[in-house]
Amino acid sequence: MRASGILLPVFCIPSPHGIGCFSKEAYRIVDFLEKAGQKYWQILPLGPTSYGDSPYQSFSTYAGNPYFIDLEELIKEKVLTRAEVNHCDCGDDPQEIDYGKLYKNRMALLRKAYERSNIGEDGEFRKFQEKNGYWLKDYAIFMAVKKVFGDVCWEEWADDIKYRYDNAMDYYQREYYYEIEFYEYLQYIFMKQWSRLKKYANDKGIRIIGDIPIYVAYDSADVWAHPELFLLDENRKPSAVAGCPPDGFSADGQLWGNPLYRWDYHKQTGYDWWVSRIAYCYELYDCIRIDHFRGFDEYFSIPAGDTTAKNGHWEKGPGIDLFYTIKARLGEKEIIAEDLGYMTESVKEMVRLSGYPGMKVLEFAFDSRDSSDASDYLPHNYVRNCVVYTGTHDNETAKGWLGSITKKEKKAVRDYFGRQKETDEELVTELVRAAQSSVADLCVIPIQDYLKLGNEARINFPSTLGINWKWRLKKGELTASLAKEILDMTKRYGR
Repeated sequence: MRASGILLPVFCIPSPHGIGCFSKEAYRIVDFLEKAGQKYWQILPLGPTSYGDSPYQSFSTYAGNPYFIDLEELIKEKVLTRAEVNHCDCGDDPQEIDYGKLYKNRMALLRKAYERSNIGEDGEFRKFQEKNGYWLKDYAIFMAVKKVFGDVCWEEWADDIKYRYDNAMDYYQREYYYEIEFYEYLQYIFMKQWSRLKKYANDKGIRIIGDIPIYVAYDSADVWAHPELFLLDENRKPSAVAGCPPDGFSADGQLWGNPLYRWDYHKQTGYDWWVSRIAYCYELYDCIRIDHFRGFDEYFSIPAGDTTAKNGHWEKGPGIDLFYTIKARLGEKEIIAEDLGYMTESVKEMVRLSGYPGMKVLEFAFDSRDSSDASDYLPHNYVRNCVVYTGTHDNETAKGWLGSITKKEKKAVRDYFGRQKETDEELVTELVRAAQSSVADLCVIPIQDYLKLGNEARINFPSTLGINWKWRLKKGELTASLAKEILDMTKRYGR
């Protein structure tokens, strides 16, 4: 079935409290999507952000970001006052997130809410603890102990708790009971609010596409609690880390730094951890995009301690065996394979065998560094079983991209669409039209491209720190006329 959707991370939603959250503004986004005839809302990972504020570097693969909790709801529950919320400095720039202020001030406000909540007497909270005990307790202890040690990485903690000795685990659970319960409370409120928003979207016929990073952060509850799953040495430090090799975009490659998986161990356990992780994702989302899908066929292994990816090498991953196991244990699930980048024949075969749709990004179609005569990313080469984007969260906006490409590439764009005199904004419309009109079963457009925004609205510049994950929509930008414009195009091309 042909369908279309919009890519808009939760943190980009307008709100009066410093960052997009599960507030009334999020419900208005759903209303806008419905009016625009969209069937999907794609977001980025919902986890608590750590180093660099990236949703792809989270303290937990399961936990939700407490910044997304709607403060207005906590006022209604009478655990916060209007004055407290209004006086909390979460950042006053409506278009840029200040993560430092959120960490310092919003978390203190959430702590007040917890202390007034009497959450220990809430039967639903107890049920939540029991249902999610397989990850929740470890995450809450991890966050509480992290606070005790001044927020340093767990590898710098005292050895007894670093190595999770029984007496140390008992001590910290006893001594920091309320700190631990605070982090469990945040997850309970997060899930309650997110579930309500997701149901609202689903009831309007809109499905949520979530995003699951292939790797987890080293400084995470997952690695601390389950070191046996990762390639670590006797001191529980990574023996090799993840990244990408040098290419035309980066002479040094990309050094992500995440620990790699012990795939032999995962196979021995029947991929239990992965099955559990994927199953949990379907409590949060209706469909998931698996980031860096090719890493399951072959992954790039970089020696720990290297400062670039130049000395890395390829290793074989679990391949299709993992996805056959997931299908056998969870049934057919809606999954999108992020199959971008250099694709070997074995990767292509794994994607084909999985049956999952791959991704087509129009911005990649006109790269003059691509030696092929007819790019796989050009619409006339698509197959139906794919998802087409103008760009992703890692790319320039379409307008920004048109302003940065070479004259040769710009000419290729104009020639392909037969548009020689149009402005860049008019060419953005042609890119969106090409995506919508293509044979791809699903078309997802970043909201910035419908708004024809430049690179001031770019979400992420890969391999940089301190400038990413900050952009937000302005209040009032999603107008009724824009919804109608999107709806007309959506109807025109049968989506």
